[in-house]
Amino acid sequence: VQLVESGGGLVQAGGSLRLSCEASGRVLNSYSMSWFRQTAEKEREFVAAMQWGGTYTHYADSVKGRFTISRDNAQNRMLLQMNNLKPEDTAVYYCATGPVYTSKTSGDKRIYSSWGQGTQVTVSA
Repeated sequence: VQLVESGGGLVQAGGSLRLSCEASGRVLNSYSMSWFRQTAEKEREFVAAMQWGGTYTHYADSVKGRFTISRDNAQNRMLLQMNNLKPEDTAVYYCATGPVYTSKTSGDKRIYSSWGQGTQVTVSA
């Protein structure tokens, strides 16, 4: 499966962006589709995940209540709606998929087998 992210950009604090991750090829319903982010100063960190078949969604504490992960069935893509953005949300955002079957393990980036190239999100103060 190849993944391509889009939708990043520059936004002021308090604003919103919607990221998209388009999958070419079939993603198994038992797999997770997830978002991670990375800055030059930090390791890649978990943001949000969902089981492709819809059993769970899971969020990092830092984005809970502000970000929403969802699936666009018509276009075989995953979305991340980001509201009330903060400067600390600035990062390159990556989508990933792989044999991750529970929310408990969805934050372990080592398990994911396919990654996109990333899209830059910059939030100005």
